[in-house]
Amino acid sequence: MSEGVAETAGSSSAVSGESAGVRPGGAVRITASLVPERGWHFLHLYFQIDRNAAAKMSREDRDRGAGELIASLGASSADSSSGSAGFPEQFQSFLVPGHKADFGVLMASPNVHSLMGVQRRIQSCGLAPALKLAYSFYSMTEISEYVPDVEEYARILRDRERLDPASAAYDAKVKAYEARLEPMNRQRLYPEFPDWPCVCFYPMSKTRLDGQNWFMLSQRERAELMHEHGKSGMKFAGRVTQVITASTGLDDWEWGVTLWGRNPSYIKDIVYTMRFDEASAKYALFGPFYLGYIAPGAEVVKGLSL
Repeated sequence: MSEGVAETAGSSSAVSGESAGVRPGGAVRITASLVPERGWHFLHLYFQIDRNAAAKMSREDRDRGAGELIASLGASSADSSSGSAGFPEQFQSFLVPGHKADFGVLMASPNVHSLMGVQRRIQSCGLAPALKLAYSFYSMTEISEYVPDVEEYARILRDRERLDPASAAYDAKVKAYEARLEPMNRQRLYPEFPDWPCVCFYPMSKTRLDGQNWFMLSQRERAELMHEHGKSGMKFAGRVTQVITASTGLDDWEWGVTLWGRNPSYIKDIVYTMRFDEASAKYALFGPFYLGYIAPGAEVVKGLSL
């Protein structure tokens, strides 16, 4: 495969073409692009401050570097609101408590270069000698295979909820789900980051152990488990919102979970509650957790106490 062309020639024509020294026919041209067919690129970055290195810098250099870091954490006047000039469509910066990191950024865009551009600007600012990239996670937004379409949702109401298809309640629920499905899927693919005070991120995968192999379950079994898992999360509507991104083949884990909370206690409560669901208790593997308190660039740099 080269230049975005996928070879799909039939075996007989391929053999005859190769023997004649010509390119086989029947190739399907696929446009090469870094823009996802659906959804956005997603990037989490977490930085640590090397206090010893920062102390060796002059006051003037630290102040200049702080100003450059602030500029890197926000769209300049030259950046368009759409992100086409290089700044991501969605962006948040935050302070991180504890030893894992001092601050971080979360970004989403169809243009992966806009995400990498922010990273490079941070890493090349005047504070670069005192900055360490402590952790990063790259993923892409998606609509989970476990999100039911309208027909599947109607089946769930009949089979699981035991609702009569001829009842007014059944009809109302199906119509309500149909009305909200498209905006829900749009938010999954092209999320708007909420203006809430805290954000939590952790990567996760599913187990492949004997007797606990998620991928050996049928799709129906997995969907049933994820439905129950989702019901637990729905109890926190209005207090916690999330975006699940896919990282299979892109990073070390299979998914990334980003949670925004109106209060950090809600983050703690939802993670604890959902761990009792079988989908998590039996089949989930969790990576490190990173909690951040959202703030604009100037407040982040001020909070670093440089």
